[in-house]
Amino acid sequence: MTSLLDQLNWRYATKKYDPSRKVPADKLDRILEAIRLAPTSSGLQPFELIVVSNPEIREKIKAIGYQQQQIVDCSHLLVFAAWDQTTPERINMMFDLAKDIRQTAHEGLENYRQMLLDIVAARGDEVNFQFAARQAYIALGVALVAAAAEEVDATPMEGFDPEALDEILQLRQRGLRSVVILPVGYRDEAGDWLVGLKKVRRSRDALISEIA
Repeated sequence: MTSLLDQLNWRYATKKYDPSRKVPADKLDRILEAIRLAPTSSGLQPFELIVVSNPEIREKIKAIGYQQQQIVDCSHLLVFAAWDQTTPERINMMFDLAKDIRQTAHEGLENYRQMLLDIVAARGDEVNFQFAARQAYIALGVALVAAAAEEVDATPMEGFDPEALDEILQLRQRGLRSVVILPVGYRDEAGDWLVGLKKVRRSRDALISEIA
């Protein structure tokens, strides 16, 4: 049985996809579910995920994405978009959802709700957006691991014009701003120059220090 570490060694930021191969629905669903289950600060999930398969829209995204071919050749393009504003309505939505799902309410939870409302109000919209964007990146990390577990290739990409992408997908109208995109699909074994090259990572000693 393949271990998680084997799968993480197998994966890499795919440079060329095989456009003829599509990710099966069950594999894609498991990757999307892993993203939904990703941890976020205070459980707010302050982002949304847009799955783009429309070829015409993906051509538009390629044009504002430095002509990176992965955007159009991949099976599906995942767009992580963070809340542009962390409003009281959005915070209350998540706290009310927790109460509904868990069928419980207690003073500590309500005190935490109010504390969070006060903190968010004091920070301002741009700081709150950056906070939301970092939560989206947590989900991106989970997506990469989930894709590797499914032996699906994935390429995290920041190389695009976020304002232009927001316009293409009409994200601002939904209270969202694009943060990062993730093509998923299957590598072109013959055409990707990175296939088969050894993974380059710093050694454990160079990267990790332990405080006993």
